[in-house]
Amino acid sequence: MNSGIITFAPEFDEYLRDESRRVGSAEQILFAKNEEEIRQALRTGSKVTVQGARTGIAAGAVPEGGLILNLSRLKEIEAVQNDRLVVQPGALLSEIRAATEAQNLFFPPDPTETSASIGGMLASNASGAMSYRYGPTRSWVQALRVMLADGDVLRLVRGQKADGLLFSMTTESGRLVSGELPDLQMPAVKSAAGYFIQPDMDLIDLFIGMEGTLGIITEAELLLLPVPPVQQALCAFFPDEESALGFVRFLRENLNPVAIELFGHNALDLLRKSDMDLPELPAHFHTAIYFEFHGASEELVEEEVMAAAEQMVGLGAGEDDCWFADGPREIKAQKAFRHATPEGVNLVIDQRRKECPGLTKLGTDMSVPDEHLETIMRLYRNDLAAAGLEYVIFGHIGNNHVHVNILPRSMDELGQGKALYLEWAEKVVAMGGSVSAEHGIGKIKVPLLEKMYGPEGIGAMRKVRRLFDPEGLLNSGNLFI
Repeated sequence: MNSGIITFAPEFDEYLRDESRRVGSAEQILFAKNEEEIRQALRTGSKVTVQGARTGIAAGAVPEGGLILNLSRLKEIEAVQNDRLVVQPGALLSEIRAATEAQNLFFPPDPTETSASIGGMLASNASGAMSYRYGPTRSWVQALRVMLADGDVLRLVRGQKADGLLFSMTTESGRLVSGELPDLQMPAVKSAAGYFIQPDMDLIDLFIGMEGTLGIITEAELLLLPVPPVQQALCAFFPDEESALGFVRFLRENLNPVAIELFGHNALDLLRKSDMDLPELPAHFHTAIYFEFHGASEELVEEEVMAAAEQMVGLGAGEDDCWFADGPREIKAQKAFRHATPEGVNLVIDQRRKECPGLTKLGTDMSVPDEHLETIMRLYRNDLAAAGLEYVIFGHIGNNHVHVNILPRSMDELGQGKALYLEWAEKVVAMGGSVSAEHGIGKIKVPLLEKMYGPEGIGAMRKVRRLFDPEGLLNSGNLFI
């Protein structure tokens, strides 16, 4: 047996959970330090759950028995070369940022949680506020090294294409892996729901967002961009949601922001009641929109800011009802305010779990096409009001992708919320949307993926999985049962 594999003991209990607050079980754990240790672990024949920093909220890193393969010690970051960076999966986003700042470069994907590992970001095709302009993690990956369930390795480079839906790949040992991808209709919106599949696709993209079910990413080559010389941001507070959504449409149709974020009325109320050290939020601040501009010159950026400010005032946000940030340091402070909302939600749920241990928060990350923005926001609010559930809404409104977090006070309310999410999933899919825009499916949202693709689509994804992991040993329970 691999000497690095440890019999599971209570001292490792933290590795049974991630930020979803779901708790699993395991018989063994391995903190792999190299590829050979990973290979030896795979050869034990145990079910393997791959995990990194465990910042995900869909329980993708929560084990269901077997062996936990933790990659947090595989965190080497090579020197930047030709605006590219080669990293191991355990490297944290904060560490990648530190490694690129000295070169005046940055890695555009920006999940709220900077302690996320790049392996987890790749596994879920993570995104963040600036994905409105720059796209998700997938857009910034040039090459991957992936270990399959049998210990063999694929080296994937962007530009290796499928022939229609037919594909073939050769492993380092010379073995051919080939087959046909299913003909699935991908939603034309921001999505991280199931395998990414398109005719003539870059085959590397199949492994970005696969949530550990096709292989284990052991190395990635990332693309970087020069840091924009000018960065400015504003957070504007509106008297109602209608005017805030009108401002979102103005920004999207007339200007070039890199981020557009929403803080709903209930989210601002949650922050008002919290004990966190936050700026004052006057009572007339009903709904907030955070937006950010990047540019090559102050003149160009200030022109955009002034146009936005004029429209903002015209829609009812007072001239003093705005926070302005000039440069990365001030923007970082405003993003900390953005991060306070999910932190506040977690604090509420953790407190309630003391009296009702089975409680968890319920969080959506569904997305819809542009024309359905107002419709989906009305649907959320009307259904939540009718059910009498406590909730907050915040997130990436620029992509019509908000997080509806229900804060249940009892197990009955938890059940109500889950039923509501299934109803919403059906309606979102009917609108041409996605049941998960950025957090992935994990184990928690498996029923939602079934609503999106139906039994035939799920069956087709399972066939793809069996081509790479015939016995289903890798991350069982993720995406589908």
